[in-house]
Amino acid sequence: MPFIRSVVTENPPYRFDQKEVVKVVRSLFGEHYTDIERLLRVFGNGQIESRYFAAPLSWFEKERGLEEKNQKYIEESVRLGSRAVTKCLQEAKINKEDIDAFIFVSSSGMATPTIDARIMNELKFPAHIKRIPLWGLGCAGGAAGISRAHDYCLAYPDAKVLVLCIELCSLTFQHADMSKSNLIGTSLFADGAACALVTGEEAQVEGAGFYTKGTQSTLMPDSEDVMGWDVKEGGLHVVFSRDIPNIIENWLKPNAALFLDKLGKELIEIDHFIAHPGGKKVIDAYEKSLGFPKEKTAPSRNVLASHGNMSSPTVLYVLKEVMSQQPDSGEQGLLTALGPGFSSEMVWMEWGEKQS
Repeated sequence: MPFIRSVVTENPPYRFDQKEVVKVVRSLFGEHYTDIERLLRVFGNGQIESRYFAAPLSWFEKERGLEEKNQKYIEESVRLGSRAVTKCLQEAKINKEDIDAFIFVSSSGMATPTIDARIMNELKFPAHIKRIPLWGLGCAGGAAGISRAHDYCLAYPDAKVLVLCIELCSLTFQHADMSKSNLIGTSLFADGAACALVTGEEAQVEGAGFYTKGTQSTLMPDSEDVMGWDVKEGGLHVVFSRDIPNIIENWLKPNAALFLDKLGKELIEIDHFIAHPGGKKVIDAYEKSLGFPKEKTAPSRNVLASHGNMSSPTVLYVLKEVMSQQPDSGEQGLLTALGPGFSSEMVWMEWGEKQS
């Protein structure tokens, strides 16, 4: 069985209290809305206390073009990603020469060659590592990266695979977009990076972690307008359907039940619910759909409060928090994230000790 040996996170340099962000947004949007104070309540109601950004707040006060924003995305992603990869290898006590594949996940910027190639050059990685960049998965990307690493390690049982997720969502901010979707996105989105090492059954590693037992990918037909980006002259404009919480509430449980039935499992067997915290209403919808108490979603709420919604890395932040609690041997978890498509990624996991 594939095995998640380590998960590390790396925060951008600028941390801001949510109240600081509100001040900037009020100054930028205030004259365009007669009810700006009512609209700004979303910042307080979202249960986000602080977030990390790749740039200081003053950077967002000026209109920035796509070229400038994307160049900053590349530079900061290479910096953050290099640090996250280095920390992950150190924690797992693995040399870069031992890595077989590198899965890179991002949706908040564009680069060709992709960011993973630039990081490999920065860190002097071996030339023959298999690169697997994944773009456009949005908030589902972290769970999808773990799922694809699981698949790879089933095919190559002695493999060691890096999964690196980086999103700099703040850099997509649209200074001149006065839509409520942009305002809501500004209240939620943040920046971060996370790196996981996933190994095959025959790989020589030691330590405690989660064994991945099965995965499921689901695409809701004809749901492209639920979530994603509109690509325009000024860059990436967020697409958010107001129906997302209702969709989750009605769609998640049947989808989860189908997955668990294939594994011979039931909801009651989930000891750890490791879910991407898309926002307060999304977490509320998880609880209502699956009948979970708030204690079950506490790790997701904690990450949301301290980091906001970082898109693809966020679920790995939640996974790191759960792993740091050192679950008992045999405890089981469901890792899940929802993203554009509208789509779902799920991974069933079991805690254990791996001996080389």
